[in-house]
Amino acid sequence: MPLGKKAMAEFFGTFWLVFGGCGSAVLAAAFPNVGIGLLGVALAFGLTVLTMAYAIGHISGCHLNPAVSIGLMVGKRFPAAELWAYIVAQVAGGIVAAAVLYVIASGAPGFDLAGGFASNGYGAHSPGGYSLLAGLVAETVLTFMFLMIILGSTDSRAPQGFAPIAIGLGLTLIHLIGIPVTNVSVNPARSTGPALFVGGWAVAQLWLFWLAPIIGAILAGIVYPAVSGERRVESSKAATY
Repeated sequence: MPLGKKAMAEFFGTFWLVFGGCGSAVLAAAFPNVGIGLLGVALAFGLTVLTMAYAIGHISGCHLNPAVSIGLMVGKRFPAAELWAYIVAQVAGGIVAAAVLYVIASGAPGFDLAGGFASNGYGAHSPGGYSLLAGLVAETVLTFMFLMIILGSTDSRAPQGFAPIAIGLGLTLIHLIGIPVTNVSVNPARSTGPALFVGGWAVAQLWLFWLAPIIGAILAGIVYPAVSGERRVESSKAATY
């Protein structure tokens, strides 16, 4: 598959993740009387990955996340030469999704970016008031476990065809745990889109939501092969679901 087509698939997949996940938080989480709440937002993020895995997994591998691409590269599931194209496409998809979401959300009376626009944050901008250290540990550990799920469920020795379900449910669980702490990132592209529209504190704190997920992903890319005994050489093909 040409790299351009894979990058385009990553763009649309990441668009869907950010639009669906953040959109559920901005538009539906607290909607009067029928708000979907924390559980609904967590499920929405999981469903975006589940649906896109089946839609574009056979095209690009459905990473939708710079940290995932980096973790797969470290685990020798993804060629380093394609990393830049994936990350650019993922970040672009996240930004465009945030722009579309902004156009929709700003059409309602009383909309205000001061509400956070589903941005990730720590300290005063954490939903539960959690500290920088708490946010750093949570994002690192949750991303580490996310990559362990991805690497394990896409292992050639694992049952075939079920990886999207495990990964989608894994992301749902991650959000159930982490929304109160940082609003949950585990994905730099997901964090970047909303932060650029909120500006100010959201951009100032964005570094954490790049650094921690990448650290967690790199650790998983090292640990999973060591634990599983998997031996791979770098492939020219993207890892797929």
